[in-house]
Amino acid sequence: MTYPLALDVGGRLVIVVGGGTVATRRAGALVEAGADVRVVAPRISAELARRVAAGDVGLHARPYAPGDLAGAWLVHAATDDAAVNARVAADAEELHVWCVRADDAEAATARTPAVARAGDVCVAVTSGDPGRSRTLARAVALALDTGDLPVRTQRRAGVGLVSLVGGGPGDPGLITVRGRRAVAEADVVVVDKLAPRDLLAGLADDVLVVDAGKAPHAHNLTQEQINAVLVEHALAGRRVVRLKGGDPYVFGRGGEEALACVAAGVPFEVVPGVTSAIAVPALAGIPVTHRGVTQDLAVVSAHLDPSHPGATVDWDALACGPGTLVLLMAVSHLDRVAEELVKRGRAADTPVALISDGTTPRQRVLVSTLGAVAADAGSARVHPPAVVVVGDVVRLRRLLAPDVAA
Repeated sequence: MTYPLALDVGGRLVIVVGGGTVATRRAGALVEAGADVRVVAPRISAELARRVAAGDVGLHARPYAPGDLAGAWLVHAATDDAAVNARVAADAEELHVWCVRADDAEAATARTPAVARAGDVCVAVTSGDPGRSRTLARAVALALDTGDLPVRTQRRAGVGLVSLVGGGPGDPGLITVRGRRAVAEADVVVVDKLAPRDLLAGLADDVLVVDAGKAPHAHNLTQEQINAVLVEHALAGRRVVRLKGGDPYVFGRGGEEALACVAAGVPFEVVPGVTSAIAVPALAGIPVTHRGVTQDLAVVSAHLDPSHPGATVDWDALACGPGTLVLLMAVSHLDRVAEELVKRGRAADTPVALISDGTTPRQRVLVSTLGAVAADAGSARVHPPAVVVVGDVVRLRRLLAPDVAA
């Protein structure tokens, strides 16, 4: 029966006897843990040689000899000679030093577990079957990374952290692993309308959820209020997640929120997300670039009427330039946008796809042309959120979309 224990080896002498693959792996892990590592071996691997040259590891370039364990707190016997390993273990026993044997765990006084790490969390798994331990450790590591295990820190001190998390294009399964973990670690989640809200169901009851809304013409909070909420909670020592749809820096105003954190002296991080501009067309069978069709792409926010004084989009350049246009937030002004593109040189028969509620079970795809798409969208009663794709790549949908007969 073993007794589980975490050892602080920082600055303490640990001897590794052997210079092969196992010894190299053990020495590397000990260096990462801050140990004073000394290797005893007549020959060592190239990786160990690099560590020795860098000064990370000390070396006695000779066979093991009595006295090599003097002053050690821990010993690893990792040669390919069982007799040498047994001699190292016996000497360690006499000195009352814990010894790990790479060739025979049952004959050792200490064992190395399979380890799962995620941030500052370290989970060690031991069993009579090393293969089973490694399998379990990998499963635990995955669950920690994805936030499927409870990873929230219960004790806070000082200023917290703001994580600007891109939630992806809609389907909760398309958030990144790092984004999912950030949500699982949060004390406060400030969530947008288009963020993957299904993730909120798994949060603990004491996690504060702030609905920022951000629906067209019906914002629950202004951007300035959102910035203030992020800063307020972070300064109170909480981990704050700003959960958005798509990517934080693609029309997500994440840059403004990051600047607010900088101004307030609040630490922040950006967790990129899969932008709907690329993911939604892809899952509808439309690659936004394709060899032989087009190799250029423009992603445009079309939330303002092209005639609006505040509109800064260069419609001349878009009409005559990129092969593929991806228009976000364009449904409300689709007639004016299409009219401007045709007026400025884009052919009226250019294929257009309008994808609403992309990546979700409610997804609908309308294929039309630039000259007819506004009327067709009105007849089909298409509503936001929707992504509009303009260009010849739309023709590939009949070959690539799972819901379209070839």
